[in-house]
Amino acid sequence: MSISSALNNAVSGLTANARIAEVTSSNLANALTDGYGRRSVDLSSIQAGNRGGGVRVDGITRFSDAGLLADRRLADASLQGQERSTSALNRLEQILGGPEDPTSIGARIAAFENALISASSDPASEMRMTTAVNRLKDVTQTLQDNTRTIQAMRQEADAAIARDINTLNSALEQVAAMNADITRLIGSGNDPSALIDARQNVVDQIAGIVPIREVPRDSGAIGLITTSGTTLLDGQPVVFEFTPTPTITADMSLASGALSGISRDGIPLDATTGVRGLDGGSLGASFAMRDQTLVDVQDGLDSIAVDLIARFQDPANDPTLNPGDLGVLTDSGGVLDLTDTVGLAGRITVNAAIDPAAGGDPTLLRDGLNAVAPGPVGNSAQLNNWIAALDVPRADLPGATTQTAAGRAAVFTAQLGATRLTADEQLSFTAARWDTLREAELANGVDTDLELQMLLRIEQAYAANARVIQTAEFMLQRLTEI
Repeated sequence: MSISSALNNAVSGLTANARIAEVTSSNLANALTDGYGRRSVDLSSIQAGNRGGGVRVDGITRFSDAGLLADRRLADASLQGQERSTSALNRLEQILGGPEDPTSIGARIAAFENALISASSDPASEMRMTTAVNRLKDVTQTLQDNTRTIQAMRQEADAAIARDINTLNSALEQVAAMNADITRLIGSGNDPSALIDARQNVVDQIAGIVPIREVPRDSGAIGLITTSGTTLLDGQPVVFEFTPTPTITADMSLASGALSGISRDGIPLDATTGVRGLDGGSLGASFAMRDQTLVDVQDGLDSIAVDLIARFQDPANDPTLNPGDLGVLTDSGGVLDLTDTVGLAGRITVNAAIDPAAGGDPTLLRDGLNAVAPGPVGNSAQLNNWIAALDVPRADLPGATTQTAAGRAAVFTAQLGATRLTADEQLSFTAARWDTLREAELANGVDTDLELQMLLRIEQAYAANARVIQTAEFMLQRLTEI
């Protein structure tokens, strides 16, 4: 081997060691960086005729477990969707109140019944009847407040859908742009690892919104499809449309056309659910909350309102009433219409005829709503009728369960609590699964101990190559001295 060949070999060794040192230092610096894939330098020997020509840097390899990454992304979608649902249900239960909460609808009905019992023990006391009316107003106010809360939460879910769609469209555009950049870098022989890291972070963001699968394409590009087969990105990104609704009321639904679903090129993905092909993550959770979970809760409140109005406008409970007359409770001042009960809990009001604040006479609770003259002040028969009316099991809507007023409210509260508890349990399972996959993914990341060992090997190799150069230089110097 000639002295020049030795020098060339040593210089190529120094170059390779410098590149390895650069990559190793990058690994150590990004040991805690999300989305960073550990790199290694690919080397090969150079053959010059029958002699070695040094070492060549062939490229940089970025390590990533595609199967584990795919499973973790699916867990991302499940976790974010479950977190959004559970958070909303916990908040809803706190606002509507649990079984022991004095502001819950069940507690309000019980307080009204106790006020009637108190009034019946002293029917001559107008103050006690006024108290009973006020407790009844608490019932109607709670139903109205709960309705407003539910519709406000539906509106929040609708806004969350709009944010998710905007984020999804933006992220898909970013991935498409990064695909083009990565392809260009690979074609020019440059290292695309940093861009692949950045692309992985953007894809992870998409994975929280919808469950996806990554599909390899030519020259380092990727395609994205949902687990149900909907294409998100294949060369060009898909653009999804959604129109947020600024104000939502109980009667508004996707089926009626009052609320928006997701569209592609102006064509709805699904007229029934609005999200077909994109559910499973935070986006699907928001649709389920807006169009199913909160609607079911509103239906429960409306059934309580129907039950209460029907009890107190039934002539069987007040002999002064005729069929079709207003009862103690009204639908915004009108009689109950069983064909128009959606949102009734937000319209229920106390009959102005017995409300002192509206100029009414609370003693009509004792004498009967349509009494033409005051009855005996000591007669508690009608007050006892009202008390009995609360305790009679009845069902006024088709398919409804026969229950007392308090029983219906208790079932409503219990069902809400059970739904929230189920969501909490599902969240615990989903979070545990995500933690396990995340830990496995991190275990395949940068091992700082191995990287430090590599630095020692680099140092030794660098010193050895430098020694070769020094020796060759000495040999050349001796030749020039001859």
